[in-house]
Amino acid sequence: MSCGMPNRMRDRAKQPFGILRNSIFRLALLYMALSIGSVVVLLGFIYWATAGYADRQIDATIEAEIKGLEEQYRRRGLVGLRNVIAERVSRDPGGASVYLLADEDLEPLVGNLSRWPEPAVGDAGWISFRLRDWGHDKSEEHQARARTFALRSGLNLLVGRDVRDLEETRARILNALAWGLAITAALALGAGLAMGSRVMQRIDAINQTSRDIIEGDLSRRVPTDGNGDDFDELADNLNRMLERIEQLMEAVRQVSDNIAHDLRTPLTRLRTRLELARSGASLSEESREAIDRAVEDADELLSTFNALLRIARIESKHRLVGFVQVDLTQLVQDLAELYEPLAADKEQQLVVQVREGVSAEGDRDLLFQAAANLVDNAIKYSPPGGRIELSAKIHAGQPEISVADSGPGIPREMREKVFQRFFRLDDSRSTPGSGLGLSLVRAVAELHGAGIRMEANEPGLRVDLRFGRSGESTPFPSDSARAP
Repeated sequence: MSCGMPNRMRDRAKQPFGILRNSIFRLALLYMALSIGSVVVLLGFIYWATAGYADRQIDATIEAEIKGLEEQYRRRGLVGLRNVIAERVSRDPGGASVYLLADEDLEPLVGNLSRWPEPAVGDAGWISFRLRDWGHDKSEEHQARARTFALRSGLNLLVGRDVRDLEETRARILNALAWGLAITAALALGAGLAMGSRVMQRIDAINQTSRDIIEGDLSRRVPTDGNGDDFDELADNLNRMLERIEQLMEAVRQVSDNIAHDLRTPLTRLRTRLELARSGASLSEESREAIDRAVEDADELLSTFNALLRIARIESKHRLVGFVQVDLTQLVQDLAELYEPLAADKEQQLVVQVREGVSAEGDRDLLFQAAANLVDNAIKYSPPGGRIELSAKIHAGQPEISVADSGPGIPREMREKVFQRFFRLDDSRSTPGSGLGLSLVRAVAELHGAGIRMEANEPGLRVDLRFGRSGESTPFPSDSARAP
């Protein structure tokens, strides 16, 4: 398994918004959202605790200064209060403490503010406002917090603090929170994708094995890592199931092959005896006709059993063993020459379209038999006066043989079933045949790593047999019965 992004994730990423449909990516986003949510709650609590503590400290400092001024006011009166405020302002005119004593019209009397700030009154006397032209160089502007009082003499008192340091602290905390969230999101997304990529690699391995099995390779098994995790347990169960299925299918195939093999000999003897019986001089014409029909039935049964055995031999061969380069152009021309008389008997037009130099690696006899089955079906099911087209060409860089007819065609939903052994459409049950011709075509195609595709010919059916480059398998999509 590769360590990079799985193939399916890369393929989806190439599509518009395709990555959003990927379950692993969505899982990574969910993991990132949960991580960010957790971090937001944690950092929010830290911010509330830190900034809240600083706010409480500012309020406590203001309350302490208020108590000190209140004590001076009780002891020394209004004159003493004014002197204390003036003394504190003169001692540190640009400091953190804010004082202002104003008359009943809020006109300043003494303090380090040039005017009464807005709002004039806040909740429980607490107000927040902006300090302008503040500091030693009178060029600063920042936030202040203060508490206001109405004195018995009709005057108004404001005591507060410059909260510049608190603003800077909050800004640093918020900046740290933002970076923390960004780093958390990046790490969570990266971790989610890394974990998801590992899961997707295991899923892709299962999917690839499933595709190979669908294409006919029943020997394939799901790979395991050997660590005994849930995926290994799933793979083991799937492999046991696949092994059992392979055994059952092999048993069914073996039974049919054994039956064909065992019955072919007695059928051959039966046919020979019928031929001998027919040569008797004492037989009537009716008896001879009955024997001829029995011989024809025996020939049909022998043809069916021979086809079954031929398919079994093809399926038991190892791919590419003894293969040579086959001239598909010449093969199609030989087919046309062989079937031209049969097409002429039905007044059908047999058209050949070939390109020189079309070739593929394989067994010529098997390829000829497979293509002959396709041509035979095309002639059989096309009406008198119909058109049969044979072609050998290069399509998308791959050699291809095509057989097209003008018959009734095959319904889309049946195009995969017709490759099954003994399967026949209802309309074709009245015609001679065993339902094994297309099964043999598929067996030969799978042996050669070729793909089969059926498409409507309007009217009729076109069957394409496309070969891969240098032994590539299944050049067509897996859905060989897809609609045009």
